[in-house]
Amino acid sequence: MSRCAVAATSTSPETWPRPSLWNSGRGCPHFAPVRPLSSPAAGCTIRRGYPLPQFSFSTVRRRLEAHEASLSPHAARSATGRGRAVPEEPSPVRTEFQRDRDRIIHSKAFRRLKHKTQVFIAPVGDHFVTRLTHTLEVAQIARTITRALNLNEDLAEAIALAHDIGHPPFGHAGEQALADLTPEGFRHAEQSLRVVDKLERLNLTLEVLDGIVNSSKVREDIFAEAWGVPSTLEGQIVKISDAVAYINHDIADAVRANLISEDELPGEVHHVLGDRHSQRINTLVCDIIEASWAAAGEESDAATEIGIHMSDDVAAAANVLREFMFQRVYLLEGRQEETERAKNVVRVLYDHFSQHPDEIESDFVILDDPAWRRAVDYVAGMTDRFALATAERLGAPKSAGRLAGRP
Repeated sequence: MSRCAVAATSTSPETWPRPSLWNSGRGCPHFAPVRPLSSPAAGCTIRRGYPLPQFSFSTVRRRLEAHEASLSPHAARSATGRGRAVPEEPSPVRTEFQRDRDRIIHSKAFRRLKHKTQVFIAPVGDHFVTRLTHTLEVAQIARTITRALNLNEDLAEAIALAHDIGHPPFGHAGEQALADLTPEGFRHAEQSLRVVDKLERLNLTLEVLDGIVNSSKVREDIFAEAWGVPSTLEGQIVKISDAVAYINHDIADAVRANLISEDELPGEVHHVLGDRHSQRINTLVCDIIEASWAAAGEESDAATEIGIHMSDDVAAAANVLREFMFQRVYLLEGRQEETERAKNVVRVLYDHFSQHPDEIESDFVILDDPAWRRAVDYVAGMTDRFALATAERLGAPKSAGRLAGRP
């Protein structure tokens, strides 16, 4: 604060005009501009009668729209997007995708991600990845790629922040347990859509919903289309950024858990992607940007395919690394006892709440849903520690409720 400002605020209130509240026309109250005063006590003079510039929300809107207009012709634009299931008045200071991002961040389901497992179940240690830290890494990688390609960074960020919001406790062990138990199966991408749309009722834009439900990948190929392809380039970027994030941070967790060492990674991975965590991420991100450069809108060749890609050698090395992680970490036989214990916890919870749906918290209840559906929503929304505590309260066998963390 300047010397003038400090002195001015310390003068008698009677020397200052009282600002009146005014309304912008969009239901947002603000103080009306006042005329500046002289402040002899501060040793400086401010000319009386010199009006402060009038604030207008239309200026903010014009800047937001001008920024979107400057994006690649292949970028998604909120101003010309598909809208929401329930139409809303536009915000004077945010685009529609920015509003989606903010709603996701402020949701209860997003907060619970900090206590949900990524790969290792109930790990002992401060540096193991959680669903929340994974989500933030995906958002960072997606924003970097999107910005470089002059696409819509706000849309990519919103999709990234919600892509795992419906993941159940205990990582993929919890997901597989629910898939085996429920009449209609279970996929976390579909549950993420249900969380934001039905349970939290965030009324997100259709572009964000599309990116969420099509974010899953099959084991064999990062770019396989078996579980859907997002309709926007930003959604495609999030889908690939998810893989870039997890195959790298899961290596660090596996090394920390003494399951593998960096030296055991396939030679092709070292040769093509690099030896260190930062090298691998940098190689993958830069390769995606280079291979997808046509999406930036600077290619004059109309025959150029517009999409999000990797070069053949980098994509092959990434798939080799994913398969290595499946064999040595995700599906490791030595972890099966831990995995079965986690599944048993989920079974105990699902069986109990599908038989006693009246005990389910109201935030997870849609009255027209059958009991099994309510139980799925409730169990999938639990954090690891809440699931363990609830199973123990319900009298689960010690072998089902005890999960030993790895050092």
